[in-house]
Amino acid sequence: MGLFVAVEWAARREGSRIPTLGDVCGAVMRAEVGRVPVGRIVLLVFWWWIGWHFLAR
Repeated sequence: MGLFVAVEWAARREGSRIPTLGDVCGAVMRAEVGRVPVGRIVLLVFWWWIGWHFLAR
């Protein structure tokens, strides 16, 4: 968690070339192969995996 905070802080500094986490998520959401929204499918599978491994009991 601390790594995410550090990267976000570094990305928001003036003149930084590091993209913010919101920019990265936006780029993933826009990714398509033909008309298939691959980025959205990958994000859905990622959240499913997180929930299955850390939240389900």
